[in-house]
Amino acid sequence: MHAPIAALVECGDVRTITDKTVEAVRRAFLDHLVILIRGQQLTVPELLAFGRRFGELTPAAPVHQGQKPREFPELAVISNVVENGVAIGGLGDGEAVWHTDSCFNEVPPSASILHALEIPPSGGDTGFSNMYLALETLAPELRRAVHGRTIKHDQRYTSGGQLRPGYTGAEDIRATPGPRHPVVRQHPETGCSALYLGRRPHAHVTDFPLAESEALLDALWAHATKAEFTWHHQWRVGDILIWDNRCAMHRRDAFDPQSRRIMRRTQCKGSPVVEADAKSFTPHPRGHQNFQGDKKC
Repeated sequence: MHAPIAALVECGDVRTITDKTVEAVRRAFLDHLVILIRGQQLTVPELLAFGRRFGELTPAAPVHQGQKPREFPELAVISNVVENGVAIGGLGDGEAVWHTDSCFNEVPPSASILHALEIPPSGGDTGFSNMYLALETLAPELRRAVHGRTIKHDQRYTSGGQLRPGYTGAEDIRATPGPRHPVVRQHPETGCSALYLGRRPHAHVTDFPLAESEALLDALWAHATKAEFTWHHQWRVGDILIWDNRCAMHRRDAFDPQSRRIMRRTQCKGSPVVEADAKSFTPHPRGHQNFQGDKKC
């Protein structure tokens, strides 16, 4: 793409690609953070089989109350469709703000794989931001501020923003459960350094007073979500998007609630988040490029 993140991969029917082709697709994934493969018509078992070629799949989060039970443990349905009074999937039709998937887990997923079955006539676009590039362009004072720091990622809330049972939402964020991940992480496969911010709501910079934590997080998020680091995808039926949660954030535009949107998602198991060595900072090839950002394809 003529953007700071993402590439279009043309590999034919993903059900029949060879191991050698999978290696090339995985290389594109690591090089470009997000890859788009068009025109794929896959059953659930076929999608899961394709996902396993990127790594061990991780079980999807439990369904929400009033949502259709899962038939396949590793598959989540992302949809606003309600049939016979039962939601067939989660995350509805509203805006999904910038985030990294499942950052509130001790070991977040590596890759997310999303396959489009039905899309609305407009809206529901998915945006991505390059966290390698965001780190490389971070102002010196911000880089000093985050050196050696961790962010606590609150576990009280689900991916859809619902409060988990047993919490009121009024708890002190400094004492709530959740892992503490380094603000600057080292990618376990590329060896490169990236910002790792997770989700803005209910986050806290470890050992910072609340006001100072909020101010630092606001500054980091204002920088990391600049248009010059982003690309937005306009979906077509049959599209597969694969993105790297270790070095990319994403978001979704809202769409008409009367329209139908049905996606299937599976995710690959990640590895513990490891802090990057500030003395041996390693840039990524997708950094240091003069892109104009916020492109669509």
